[in-house]
Amino acid sequence: MKSLLRALIAVAAFVAVSVSSAAEIKPYDKATFDALQAAGKPVVLHVYADWCPTCKQQTPIIAELVAQPAFKDYTVLKVNFDTQKDLLKVLGVGTQSTLIVYRGKTEVARTVGDTGKDSITATLRKAAS
Repeated sequence: MKSLLRALIAVAAFVAVSVSSAAEIKPYDKATFDALQAAGKPVVLHVYADWCPTCKQQTPIIAELVAQPAFKDYTVLKVNFDTQKDLLKVLGVGTQSTLIVYRGKTEVARTVGDTGKDSITATLRKAAS
C-alpha cells in the first residue's frame, strides 16, 4: 500500500511540474505582450478568425508544438482578426492565419497561411535563445 501511495505522489508531482513548465496559449492582451517582450521571452502572435479553415488547421499544430519541452518558454497570444483591427494595423497584418514570432522586442519571423508542422516548427525555432 505504501509503494502505491509513493507511486501516486510521484505521478502527481510529475504532472504538476509538467503543467507548470508548459507554454501558454491565451488571448492577446497588450500588457501581457509588453511584459513578455520586456522580459525577453519568446512570443508568438497567432492572428486567427473563427471562420478561417487555415487558422483551424494551424491551431492544433501550434498547441502540440508549444506543449513540447523545446518550446516550454513560449507564450502564444491569439489576436482576433475580426475584432482587433487597430492592432492589425500596428502589426502590419492584412490577413488572418498570420504567425508573428518575437524574441523579446524583436520580430524574428513571420508567416502567412502556413499549415505545415515542419515549417511552423522552423518558424517558432527562430525565437529560441
